[in-house]
Amino acid sequence: MPVTIRTKIILGFVASLIFVSVLSMAFGLNIMTLKNKMVVLDQFHGLLDNILEIRRYEKNTILYGYQDKIVVELQDYLHRTQSDITSLSDSISMVAGIDRYNDFKKKFETYKALIGTGKNRLDTAKVAQIRSLGSDMVAFCEGLLVKKRERINRSLEYMVSFSIIAVGGFIFCVAGLFLFEAKSLLKRLKQVTLATKSIPKGQFKTIMEEAPKHDEISQLIAGFNQMVRELDEKQEQLVQSRKLASIGTFTSGIAHEINNPLNNISLTADGLLEGFEDLSGTETREMIHDIITQTSRASGVVKNLLDFSRSDQTVMSRISVSDVISGTLGLVRNQLMVNRIRLTTDIPETLPAIRGNLHNLEQVFINLFSNAMAAMPAGGDISITADVQEDGRIRIRFKDSGQGIAPENLAQIFDPFFTTKSVGRGTGLGLSIVYGIIKKHDGHVAVESDKGQGACFIILLPAVTDDQENVSI
Repeated sequence: MPVTIRTKIILGFVASLIFVSVLSMAFGLNIMTLKNKMVVLDQFHGLLDNILEIRRYEKNTILYGYQDKIVVELQDYLHRTQSDITSLSDSISMVAGIDRYNDFKKKFETYKALIGTGKNRLDTAKVAQIRSLGSDMVAFCEGLLVKKRERINRSLEYMVSFSIIAVGGFIFCVAGLFLFEAKSLLKRLKQVTLATKSIPKGQFKTIMEEAPKHDEISQLIAGFNQMVRELDEKQEQLVQSRKLASIGTFTSGIAHEINNPLNNISLTADGLLEGFEDLSGTETREMIHDIITQTSRASGVVKNLLDFSRSDQTVMSRISVSDVISGTLGLVRNQLMVNRIRLTTDIPETLPAIRGNLHNLEQVFINLFSNAMAAMPAGGDISITADVQEDGRIRIRFKDSGQGIAPENLAQIFDPFFTTKSVGRGTGLGLSIVYGIIKKHDGHVAVESDKGQGACFIILLPAVTDDQENVSI
């Protein structure tokens, strides 16, 4: 059964109730024991009082002899003391020990026999013995009281110490468990917080739990991971829709790329048909070779278009920056000419390869070209350069001579749906997709711009290492 946070709280509450109940029972038992000890202490006080009364009558008997009234009262106190000694035998033995109790009892019986049998004045020898026995009995009872008070004080100290240790131990255990659970809870919540903050940046990464606990936080993480997976799928769908939108944007240029070789094929075929009988074998072969060349050219344009628009599983592989730029230019070259935009590229052949997905990276540059053309309605210049940074990453600079980006908009330029275009001219998703694709390639994208001074997009991508193989993402 999963132990949820709610279950832990209920168990903690039940444990607290059980602890309070046990502590209350223990405290109650200690109180009852203490009460019994206090009763015994009162009985010891009664025993001492009786012996002191006996000694008072002892004094009167020694001074005035045996008088009827004195004898009656003395016998009454002797009888009370005898009953107390018998009834308190267990308590006295527990406090003073069985040997001392027997000694005390023997002394009392001797004392009783000496003082209770005389009828005239006591002789000097008996008086000395009676006084000695009386003093011993008083000292014994006072000793009983002292020891009993010490036991009661120890019981009180034990009860207080037990309560303090029990409550302190319980609080310590509760605090320790709370801190442990709170630390674990805050650590897992921090993972969720960090993962949530990365979503607006296009990083759709699931949260990996070392040891899932199947509680509410685990349910939250599971729900978050499901959301991330769905967002990642939506991102792929969005990239695909942008591809189709890009194809729509550059339709005229692509049509021109296909129409030119088709016209050449048509003209060459007409010439071959009309002059077939007059042409030499060499001329015929040249014209057929030209038809094949133009057919391959048109087929290549269609193949690039199909490759770009397909929605296969995204696979990361070793590719070159020049292949990415070449594939993109195959789709936008005529559009650049129509918009009177001059393009210069400087991509060294010795540039290390990168690890990425060709069609997604083409989508990045398609979006950059689209933004640049929108920023240069009257034409302009675009330059693409690439080099290697000191940290080994590949840096690609895409610079245009357009209107530039206002400083207050630079911080929002990669946010979804942010756009400076007028209504109906764009959704603002292009640069957001650029950001997401580059992040998925473990790269970084930034922009430098001043109003009216053009914009420069800087893309950093990690170079591929020899031990990296093709993997799906």
